[in-house]
Amino acid sequence: MEPIVEVKNLTKKFNGFTAVDNLSFEIKEGEILGLLGPNGAGKTTTIQMLLGLTTPTGGTIEIFGMDLVRNRSEILKKVNFSSSYVYLPSRLTVTENLKVFCGLYEVPNSDKRIDEILETFEAKDLKHLKFSRLSSGQRTRIMLCKAFLNRPRLLFLDEPTASLDPDLADKTRKYLLELQKKDEISILFTSHNMDEIEEVCDRVIFLNKGKIIAED
Repeated sequence: MEPIVEVKNLTKKFNGFTAVDNLSFEIKEGEILGLLGPNGAGKTTTIQMLLGLTTPTGGTIEIFGMDLVRNRSEILKKVNFSSSYVYLPSRLTVTENLKVFCGLYEVPNSDKRIDEILETFEAKDLKHLKFSRLSSGQRTRIMLCKAFLNRPRLLFLDEPTASLDPDLADKTRKYLLELQKKDEISILFTSHNMDEIEEVCDRVIFLNKGKIIAED
């Protein structure tokens, strides 16, 4: 399988503190790669750089064979992400928020797609609520809905089940595996939960203090 993502010598420093230290890895087409490590290991910073939200101090990122810096807009049309630590505009309802992203990603039949994805994550009863009224678990569900709206080829999931109840977390993991099998979607999945990583991922990178300390 060809690599969808190629990261070489990726480094990020904040005021002399090295958050990500000379990281190199790849994600193959149809692969779920786990990034496992404690809080502060550099997992979230790595994803932010892969999305072009944070500028690396050093190193290169290629996605779909294109340099991220030069081709970010084209690349991100086929990418999406979910994080338990990122929120949507609080004054908009769930449906209004999802419609904004349908417009950004040019999702056809957006009303139908929104209903489909809300049902997948058991969130149809939340569609008319403002994002500010949602609990942390409900917000996580809506972030997952946002992540799958455009049927991405590449998905970055940062602690995606952290606030979910065990039953919905299990359903989410099964949904990821179904998508991997059906659509050959590539996923970078971060967690500090070893059991979850083992269930979902084809390969695991162990990260600590911004460095790869082991691979499996």
